[in-house]
Amino acid sequence: TVIPGFIDPHGHFPDSGFLKLHRVDLSPPPLGACSNIAEVLEQLHQKARVTKPGDWVVGAMINPAELEEKRFPTRNELDAVSVEHPVWLFHVSGHAGVANSLALAFRAVDKNSQDPAGGKFGRDPLTGELNGLCEGMSAMGKMGDSEFQISYEKFLSAYVDAADEYLGQGVTLAQNAWATKTLLGYFGQIANESHPPIDTMVLPAGFLEPKLTAGELDIPLPEPGSGIFLGPRKVFVDGSFHLQTACLTQPYFKPLNGDPHHRCELPFSREQMVTRISKLHDLGFQCHIHANGDAAADLALDAIEAAQRANRREDHRHTLIHSQNLREDQLDRMATAGVSVSFFPAHLHYFGDFHSAVTFGPDRVRNMCPTRWAEERGIRFTIHNDAQVTPTRPLHLMWCAVNRQSLSGKTIGQDQALSPLSALRAHTIDAAWQVFQEHDRGSIEAGKRADFAVLSGNPLDDPENMQKLSVSQTLVLGETRYRS
Repeated sequence: TVIPGFIDPHGHFPDSGFLKLHRVDLSPPPLGACSNIAEVLEQLHQKARVTKPGDWVVGAMINPAELEEKRFPTRNELDAVSVEHPVWLFHVSGHAGVANSLALAFRAVDKNSQDPAGGKFGRDPLTGELNGLCEGMSAMGKMGDSEFQISYEKFLSAYVDAADEYLGQGVTLAQNAWATKTLLGYFGQIANESHPPIDTMVLPAGFLEPKLTAGELDIPLPEPGSGIFLGPRKVFVDGSFHLQTACLTQPYFKPLNGDPHHRCELPFSREQMVTRISKLHDLGFQCHIHANGDAAADLALDAIEAAQRANRREDHRHTLIHSQNLREDQLDRMATAGVSVSFFPAHLHYFGDFHSAVTFGPDRVRNMCPTRWAEERGIRFTIHNDAQVTPTRPLHLMWCAVNRQSLSGKTIGQDQALSPLSALRAHTIDAAWQVFQEHDRGSIEAGKRADFAVLSGNPLDDPENMQKLSVSQTLVLGETRYRS
């Protein structure tokens, strides 16, 4: 069966290459082998033994919610891994990390450091000493950048490796959804010095404007026709459900901090968010807005509506990212305002049992990732893996959106399930439309790019088993880039 090449609506290419080649994979089962802190520490020990003293040991994909101890390793435990290497671990969400003493020294924080706006440093409750946890982008600082400790040479090798992976899954347009100055320069350099094996849309961090467009950042940018190009500007409102830093209007079902009223306070005021979105809107940019919880979505929609009232644009296609528990009234607002959304149904599979038990409870979780509500209102939406939070596997992602089955086998909210055709559209033509690429990608039509995936069968025929299909060939502009 021939289908249009899959388009990644939201991910962090080439993070999978960073993880495979340059970092320690601390994923829990079924994606990895770390079930407890002892196994995490052993993986780090092995890396430290082959790493030059003074060089960093960087791990990724750690998820305390899936570890037996239900916590991060501490600063002291990471010091026991090595006092000769800075050790830094990224949480699976990318919204937090944990450091040993050398890494905290690099971050230049100690027990007297104040928590930054929108972030928090973890502390020992008895002594006040830092325990290594850095929660939120502002607390992580440079250590929170996806390319942290990645040189251009490492980036290049990761790009090639990740491109092979994506093409092997039938993806013909990758995306990096948060590029700060260094990463933008890397993408520009690879675009202009070589022939990138896969087309990539790069979303610059919104705070880089207007200096980026004015050419004031002194970095190479991709030349037209290179296969790498800039897309929407990215803005964050809140954090992660796993860390309970996503902002809700109702309390978390089981608050991790023990506060029965915990909803996570918004890190920005309405005025601040209106200013951020209006600036980008007035410059003519499309905004992709990370708004995980419904309180964050309220704030994002307020800002979009305010920007539109002040400066109406007929086809802005501003898009909410993740928005896991959108309410029906919010979807009504989105339909009226022309706001799109990219949903994350893989969360239902990999983390649905956690969300049922901890985040939302068994009742509210049923409407997590409300794709059917969006479809009923005529909202064009997409589905994504948010790689490397979950691996880029389009056929499995479609299966998640259609079957909504958790790792334990529970069906979560069948009323919100998509048809196979809707799931396919959400990863092809609607994914192209969402980023203004529908004129030459996303469907098989005369005059469009010959970007195809050849599958072992028809994904519309057997909804319960579509994830078992394989990609036998991927073509870009009619040229075979992958063959099984």
